[in-house]
Amino acid sequence: MSDSQQNHPVRKHPLRLSTSVILMISAVIISVLLVVHILYFVQVSNVTRDGVKDKALAVARTLADSPEIKLALAGKPENSVIQSIAQAVQKRNNLLFVVVTNMDGIRFSHPNEDVINHHFIGDDINPTLLGKENVSINHGVLVEALRVFTPIFDNQHRQIGVVAIGISLSKVAEQVNQSRWSILWTVLFGTLVGALGTYCLVRMLKRILFGLEPYEISTLFEQRQAMLQSIKEGVIAVDESAQLTLVNQAASQIFQEMGTALTSRTDDIGTSQPLIANLREVLRSGVPQRDVEINFKGRVLLSNSVPVRSNGVIIGAICTFRDKTEVSQLMQRLSGMVNYADSLRERSHEFMNKLHVILGLLHLKSYAQLEDYIMKTANNYQAEIGSLLLRIQSPVIAGFILSKINRASDTRHRLTLSEDSQLPDNSNENQVAALITVLGNLIENALDALEQQPDGEVSVLLHYQNGWLACVVSDDGPGIHPDYLEAIFEKGFSSKGEERGVGLFLAKQQLESLGGSIIVESEPDVYTQFFVQLPWDAERITP
Repeated sequence: MSDSQQNHPVRKHPLRLSTSVILMISAVIISVLLVVHILYFVQVSNVTRDGVKDKALAVARTLADSPEIKLALAGKPENSVIQSIAQAVQKRNNLLFVVVTNMDGIRFSHPNEDVINHHFIGDDINPTLLGKENVSINHGVLVEALRVFTPIFDNQHRQIGVVAIGISLSKVAEQVNQSRWSILWTVLFGTLVGALGTYCLVRMLKRILFGLEPYEISTLFEQRQAMLQSIKEGVIAVDESAQLTLVNQAASQIFQEMGTALTSRTDDIGTSQPLIANLREVLRSGVPQRDVEINFKGRVLLSNSVPVRSNGVIIGAICTFRDKTEVSQLMQRLSGMVNYADSLRERSHEFMNKLHVILGLLHLKSYAQLEDYIMKTANNYQAEIGSLLLRIQSPVIAGFILSKINRASDTRHRLTLSEDSQLPDNSNENQVAALITVLGNLIENALDALEQQPDGEVSVLLHYQNGWLACVVSDDGPGIHPDYLEAIFEKGFSSKGEERGVGLFLAKQQLESLGGSIIVESEPDVYTQFFVQLPWDAERITP
């Protein structure tokens, strides 16, 4: 056996759905039929015995009211009269015996003529000698029988004798057994109907479940749940009545961040109406809506909504969405890294050019010019690059600022880093990315503001103290109108046209998520200054 087989034992599959259903329903049907059979058999047995008893009582009462029997007992009984009547009744009704006695219990009739004029055997006759009917099971001269006793009264209502009728218990059992056949046929019919019903039920279940077994459905459900909870996009689904049927963890988190509680009824969600409105429209029209931007509580969601069809009928809709703000933040981070790479590429080309110049002067043996060129290059490096790296010890931020210096130079403007700047290195990528996002937006906005003002200047100050980084970005451009100072950080606000107004919104949102802040001061036609505070997990500053 391989190691993989030892580490991952084969999973035992349970019984198939058809087998499980057949076994369960068969067990239920058999149990029910068994209980019904027992109850019905007991009831039929009792009814049969009661019927036999009532029949015997009816015959006994008829004999007790017979004038011939009364007349024979009132005078001197003639055995032949009573015996002949008793035998005729016994044969006619298929009875075990018909016995007529006087008040002393002396028999005047019996199937066995040898016991006539003898005392009746059994104490069960005693209650009837006192004028009460009695029913019992006892054993006399013949076999054990069901015995019925009825008193005989004369015309003055004086008891003059007893009629005793016996029915063999084997006859009673025979009648009960005959009644069992109806129970048996009922059980067989119930079993047949149950089997047909079980077969139809299994076929219907298999059709509803697309031929899948229960364990296969549970596996698919577990995989689906794991997939839905692992993706970063929010996923919500509704049925044909636009009621929520599915909300994954990412969607719940986004709704919670926006202060909206999810309920099973979309009518109760309230502020999420734009998102639900798309799903309702998809349910109504059946047309998918892709890459739709939804303004949701100050945040922009990028959503895709599609209908869910079964056999060509729309049975629901699914919407996947993601916070576009996060996508924009990723783009800002990527932009900062690209600027850093561009800066390194430019400096690399510049360095290669300078090496070529040095190599050419060496070949020409122009040592004086070579010394002068090297000294100028070193001084320029110390003035531009060396001093920047001494003050900005984060290579990523240093390269980013260097790229922005070159960018400002290309637009005929000047970007300067204050000599008082001091920025230690930081291993916290979120804080570094946030600073790149903020500086990138503020510097680009300043350069855009100086577009109509050649030789404009943008200055940057970075100062670290006690775990906090203070950043000031200022320019001598046209400034910001006082009416716009409160609105520049809002989503979508811009004086530069459509599809703008995202940068400052993202910068402020990213700063506040880290516990930082940003404010602005501006005087029209004089200056604009942005003041930024950001937590900074600084490493030790090297002198």
